[in-house]
Amino acid sequence: MKVFQTDTTHQAQQSALSATTEPQEEQYVSVGINGLTPKQILKMLPKDATPAQQDSAIQANFKPVREHLSDRPDTLRLPFDSLKAEVNDKPFYEESFFAKDSMYHPELPGGRYGVAGDPVPYSMRNDNVITGLLLACFVLGIIAFSRSRDFIFRQAKSFFRVKHGNTSTENETTSEFRFQMFLVFMTCLLLSLLAFFYTEETVKEPLILRSHYYLVAIFLALCLSYFIIKAIIYTFVNSVFFDGASNTSWLKSLLFVTSVEGVLLFPIVLLLIYFNLPMKTVLICTAIVVISIKFLSFYKCNVTFFRHNDFILQNILYFCTLEIMPLFMLLGSMLMIVNNLKINY
Repeated sequence: MKVFQTDTTHQAQQSALSATTEPQEEQYVSVGINGLTPKQILKMLPKDATPAQQDSAIQANFKPVREHLSDRPDTLRLPFDSLKAEVNDKPFYEESFFAKDSMYHPELPGGRYGVAGDPVPYSMRNDNVITGLLLACFVLGIIAFSRSRDFIFRQAKSFFRVKHGNTSTENETTSEFRFQMFLVFMTCLLLSLLAFFYTEETVKEPLILRSHYYLVAIFLALCLSYFIIKAIIYTFVNSVFFDGASNTSWLKSLLFVTSVEGVLLFPIVLLLIYFNLPMKTVLICTAIVVISIKFLSFYKCNVTFFRHNDFILQNILYFCTLEIMPLFMLLGSMLMIVNNLKINY
């Protein structure tokens, strides 16, 4: 009889526990859109359903619902709370101990966090401006060459074949003249780029310039001034000692030779930038191109002005004075500008 009482007491305790726990379990069972629990939804799937299919079925029947947050104030003052400061109406995480100080200016930069890394060294092939200039020169040169190809061939023939009295000058059109002027500008640009690359390679001291593009612009202005001043001097001197036909023929030949110089310098600059051609080789190739152009100019000068004279010394003096000396003056001006732009510690 005593054992029976203990059994009934145990059963009563079990029923009381089940009565208290079962409603609590049902309280936390989530119900989907169709009134089904996750367990029921998974039972409806085939047995060979993959985890991805089970996840898709659960997501299709259960939508995320934002739970009701507590209305009690957050004493921890977490960054995502909605409590505002009373003075400056900012969240707590934006406040500062020195917020009321008149010397506090958070909008001003106060330095760098961490340790500064080593700057990436300058690379010519990664320079977008220089790449854009070279690409524009190439495209415009191809377009202009396709339109003025016959004129170039005629000028090349007349350069080495001159009739009596220098009457074989070619009369170019406006587009052909613009094409030659574009090639002269390209020659100046390529010479300035070569001078800039040589300066970057040899000069180790920093320059007082905000950007190296300023140095390219300075060299470009020098080269343009060199060709313009040389053309003015040639015009003045030849108008005094020679006739107008010879002077016109010489200026057109000089314009043609300068255009050829730009065409020959273009592959040298490309090899230097994109194929890491050594600077010593670049200087040798540039010197060969410049010397060859000077020999062609000397030949044309002799044919145009001094072919009836037996004394070649006059041609040498004339050519050295008006062609070689301005070139050395250009190189000296570049060296002087670079020396003045150096930062001396």
